[in-house]
Amino acid sequence: MSTKSNRTQEQIDRSHTISTIRTKIGLAPHAPMVDDHHVHSHLRWSSIRILMREPFAEFLGTFVMILFGNGSVAQVLLSTGQTTAPGGNGFGSYQSISWGWGLGVMLGIYVAGDSGGFLNPAVTFCFCLFRKLPWKRFPIYLLAQLLGAFCASGVVYANYINAIDQIEGHGLRTVPPSTTATAGIFCTYPQAFLTKASQFFSEFIASTILMLVIFALKDDSNPGAMGKTGAGQMFPLALFFLIFGLGACFGWETGYAINLARDFGPRLMSFAVGYGSGVWSAGGYYFWIPMVVPFLGCTFGAFLYDAMVYTGPESPLNRPSMGLQDLAIWLRLKRGEKKRYEKYDV
Repeated sequence: MSTKSNRTQEQIDRSHTISTIRTKIGLAPHAPMVDDHHVHSHLRWSSIRILMREPFAEFLGTFVMILFGNGSVAQVLLSTGQTTAPGGNGFGSYQSISWGWGLGVMLGIYVAGDSGGFLNPAVTFCFCLFRKLPWKRFPIYLLAQLLGAFCASGVVYANYINAIDQIEGHGLRTVPPSTTATAGIFCTYPQAFLTKASQFFSEFIASTILMLVIFALKDDSNPGAMGKTGAGQMFPLALFFLIFGLGACFGWETGYAINLARDFGPRLMSFAVGYGSGVWSAGGYYFWIPMVVPFLGCTFGAFLYDAMVYTGPESPLNRPSMGLQDLAIWLRLKRGEKKRYEKYDV
């Protein structure tokens, strides 16, 4: 007799409730699970995990990404000048930070798994806009990514608190341009000479490259150098090289945040532990740049790729009137005009 036939009415009702809630927040009705893993789904925590599996995965993936990223910055910054290090000048260099962020993104994607491994609200946004990821999923993923980044930066702070005290002084916390500032461990601050336009375009260019390459790696119709379909299982490794390259080539001026969650979550944490209002006012109130510009840059990068290369039907650029007709029909459907468009796929 199958497991399904042995389920009690209570278990069936619980499964139906979970599927309904998952659908309302934009997730698939049934969580991606191996068949024989359903045997414990009637347990309370198992039910919660099934309900929120993908958001939990985004939380953990972002958590891992920030641990490696912020951790690499902390080790390089706090050990600068340490004569006991190999080479006599600290435990790491700027390239160590590029390595740390690249590894963090790669491992974070592996951890996130079935959620899609977005780890970045701007990337999630572009998959909603250009690849028909359900829009209802965006808020819950955004929250998971922000919380993951906030919590991970708190772990890094706790781990390095004694070293921070040694550099800044016990209980003192400062932001750039202070010569002893350690706030840059957690979030990004621009070079002092940059104008607001330069701050904007530094993040815009890096975000554009990020999304354009991600779409190329995810495009099964464009095998490229991989020789098969997209990057496939090599995608996390390819992202490692992409993030490493962005850090090596475009990271110095603004810190290449390219991710609202990666910057705002740790910035909020640093404010909470005592870095003060300077985390918002530094760099001429720079904080809004890594919150807004990654969305603009990633959208532009996605647009460029779809306009010039992508042929899939889900892209709005491959729809009537470049998706504007879809938007008009969706607005009419929202107003209740269903009869004429009931068979139209939007």
